[in-house]
Amino acid sequence: MKKLMLLGGIRYLLPVIEAAHKQGYYVITCDYIPDNIAHKYSDEYVNVSIVDKEAVLRVAQEKQIDGIMSFGVDPGVVAAAYVQEKMGLPAFGPYESVRILQNKDLFRNFLTEHDFVVPKAKGFSSMEEALADLAWYQYPVIVKPTDSAGSKGVTRVDSESSLRSALEHAFANSISGKIIVEEFIEKMGCSSDSDSFSLDGKLVFCSFSAQRFDENAAGPYVPAAYSWPSTFGQDYEKELRAELQRLLTLLDMKTSVYNIETRIGKNGKPYIMEVSPRGGGNRLSEMLRYATGVDLITACTRAAVGDSVEKVQEPSFEGYWAEIILHADKDGVFKELSVSKEIDSYVIERDLWVKCGDHVEAFNGANNAIGTLVLKFDSQDFQEKVVSEPNKYIKVVVG
Repeated sequence: MKKLMLLGGIRYLLPVIEAAHKQGYYVITCDYIPDNIAHKYSDEYVNVSIVDKEAVLRVAQEKQIDGIMSFGVDPGVVAAAYVQEKMGLPAFGPYESVRILQNKDLFRNFLTEHDFVVPKAKGFSSMEEALADLAWYQYPVIVKPTDSAGSKGVTRVDSESSLRSALEHAFANSISGKIIVEEFIEKMGCSSDSDSFSLDGKLVFCSFSAQRFDENAAGPYVPAAYSWPSTFGQDYEKELRAELQRLLTLLDMKTSVYNIETRIGKNGKPYIMEVSPRGGGNRLSEMLRYATGVDLITACTRAAVGDSVEKVQEPSFEGYWAEIILHADKDGVFKELSVSKEIDSYVIERDLWVKCGDHVEAFNGANNAIGTLVLKFDSQDFQEKVVSEPNKYIKVVVG
């Protein structure tokens, strides 16, 4: 029985554990939070920090694992790549390449060096450094940690008066104590956050979504909904796909699922914002399985232990799909989820993670989500009507 180590214990690992068990693999989950839900479904749990790559390596060697990955868990990706390289396991790609992809500062520098379209950006290691050259800032800018996930620590800054508090917020949420400030790219249409897959370095599945935000939420830059297909148009998607393939080739990436964020600027230029060799949070690979029939979860699970990967081809969307990230507008006690009868027949799945009486928190980060709704529409017009104003149809009632 092959052993697969998964870094993290969050809810988004449950379909990965299910897929691994269907393949007959023994699953070991690791993090420092024993009560995380995924540990209840794995075959074994190990208490270890997933950002401590040497500690993870020791556990992996002790358990004699056959593969490792960090699906949906951004902080564990570098440790997974380190273990892959040190143990000669099936790998996403070279460890140094994964480090570049996982560090926003290194990634922006790499894109710039290789003539990709990239926002003006600069990394900082201290408040003093970040405040030393105020003339450098051309507002608006986005301030964020180089290594956080779930949109934690991210702030848009429109003037110098708001800069210091945004920098402090980013530093407070950075694992490494480093942040990046970059030019804010005003987007045309919706940005995209979706999953893709490469096989032996070739991008064989490349998808784009329409990513939505709740401007009234506590965290206005936390994704609140997704829909497929994207708003980019075929020409932009083709250009982005070619640039993503060029990036994977330059980095000598191998076989992996990727969470990829892209956008089209109002200047007409396509931007690759983030590429991470892991499945995305918010059930993105599950949504793509619904929408296209392609099972990226099973594919990356098999690839992680060196088994062959089949039936991964370019996506063809069957209908118009959407995912709503359920969240509360304020801290309080959850009372109910109200879904309008107007859209009830389009709901394919309700995945509610709380019950009446549970404490819920305002939507400051992805970790504050309380569930998801999966919907399928017959027309793109009605899909757009719902996902552009979901609060008209879906209400999370909090007391």
